[in-house]
Amino acid sequence: MEAFGEGSTMMPLKGIKVVEMAGLAPAPFCGLILKDFGASVIRVDKLGHPEMDALARGKRSVSVNLKHPDGAEVVRRLCSRADVLLEPFRPGVMERLGLGPKALLKQNPRLVYARLTGYGQTGPTADWAGHDINYLAMSGVLSFLSTPDRPPVPPVNLLADFAGGGLTCALGVLAALLERTRSGKGQVVDCSMTEGAAYVASWLFKSRDLQPVWGREAGTNVLDGGAFWYGCHRTADGRYMAVGALEPKFFARFAELLGEPGLEQLPFDSADGRRRVAAAFARRTQAQWAAVFAGQDACVTPVLSADEAAAAPGAVARSSFVSGARGRPEPAPAPRLERTPAAGGGAEPRRGQHSTEVLLEEGFDEAEVRQLIADGAVEQRPPSSSL
Repeated sequence: MEAFGEGSTMMPLKGIKVVEMAGLAPAPFCGLILKDFGASVIRVDKLGHPEMDALARGKRSVSVNLKHPDGAEVVRRLCSRADVLLEPFRPGVMERLGLGPKALLKQNPRLVYARLTGYGQTGPTADWAGHDINYLAMSGVLSFLSTPDRPPVPPVNLLADFAGGGLTCALGVLAALLERTRSGKGQVVDCSMTEGAAYVASWLFKSRDLQPVWGREAGTNVLDGGAFWYGCHRTADGRYMAVGALEPKFFARFAELLGEPGLEQLPFDSADGRRRVAAAFARRTQAQWAAVFAGQDACVTPVLSADEAAAAPGAVARSSFVSGARGRPEPAPAPRLERTPAAGGGAEPRRGQHSTEVLLEEGFDEAEVRQLIADGAVEQRPPSSSL
């Protein structure tokens, strides 16, 4: 499996230095995006904390004791030469460490200081604890994701953590970096996952009265499970086919290939239509139906597993996945830039693996680094997972 963009030397974010304070999924994903498009990302890990970052490919790790005064000073010095700081902590944590935006922007006015939290830096909910499901609930988006016979079900933690969080934060960072080319100044990027999830769902909010697409009880509209021709149907082998035959010409081809003429005469929420479509799909395996609908302009596709998606002909032809450090395929960076493509490869660091290397690069002298390690402010570990 090829490394997407491998060999590119003119990546769009080449020369951008990012300091990423280690955290859970959203901030590491933001750092991954910046790294994949060419930025150099230094992950600051908390000394002694377990390694849980699955989004660390190509980053380097410095392990720092933030409770040690010299540890906080290490981060301050790293940020003095950085273009971007990513921090995922609750409001006030960085300020208590002496690493808040006022202090760091004073020493480095060009720094883009990105703060990624559940509810933002201000307001009555700013200090609340939460996770993706809570932010999605408070954004109003989770209310769309239900049916009359079940409570709302979030699509794992994709919408708030990753779409409204990491991806939206990366957009804010890039906008701030672009603006800096005009003003010469950095700024704070306040990324609320609650606001980000709502923003991603802008079309849902703005189209609530667009019937029959929306406008009825959740789960009974065209796009949320109410239509028998827009949803997933079980096949004979217990797999699924996804149907999205919205337009009349696609619907006609869908009904023809399914062997169910007359479906177009039924309303979208017809119980008889749903029964007929389900019974038809149950007569063949997923592989058989996939062969029937392949390339037929019926908007019907198999629901693939992660490994199947990576091995699909279209994905292979476009090198849509890269070989991951754990031996599994991982999505290649998207979107694709013609002249300066991203690159999705890179080893995953162990906590503190690059502490000495990075500090020496960033202007610390050898004696100073040895003292920081001896004093417990910084940790240097070999790459072996056994240590």
